[in-house]
Amino acid sequence: VYLATSSDNSTNGNGAALTSNLSSSDWIRGNTASSVTLLEYGDFQCPACAQFHPLVKALKDEFGASVAFGFRHFPLSQAHPNANSAARASEAAGAQGKFWEMHDILFERQTEWAPKPRPQGTFVSYAKELGLNTDQFEEDMDRNDLEDKIDAYYKTGVASGINSTPTFFLNGVKITNPRSLD
Repeated sequence: VYLATSSDNSTNGNGAALTSNLSSSDWIRGNTASSVTLLEYGDFQCPACAQFHPLVKALKDEFGASVAFGFRHFPLSQAHPNANSAARASEAAGAQGKFWEMHDILFERQTEWAPKPRPQGTFVSYAKELGLNTDQFEEDMDRNDLEDKIDAYYKTGVASGINSTPTFFLNGVKITNPRSLD
């Protein structure tokens, strides 16, 4: 688990509330109309997030018909210099309808791209593999508004007392130290 730094050093324990509920601006899969939501704040370069990815995927496979699964970016750029680029890559893929596919690849192949000083070429190869228009993907990765969107997600996390990734909220309540699929 990696920690974020913030001017607000307060921490929320078990029962901490999410300050910004899921909305149409979030990335959501599963049953988007469900009253049950699981929201993850994650960092694509965070090893702990990559370790939790198979568990979240198993939950989606088992409960996808009855749960809305959301994801918000919380790049811990001080510890993970490529986290923001990876978030931009997922957003660029999302512009072509493939956010979740890129999300999965980024976590599943984290050890491939994370140590690179400039992983953008690797992200373009993933985009090609997903059948995306790579010229559009590269243009979208450089869009200025993506930084604003990623920063807005980060700020909602800070406002909700997040200081590490991954952090999960079930129906708006922080889950403290999830250890297993159960």
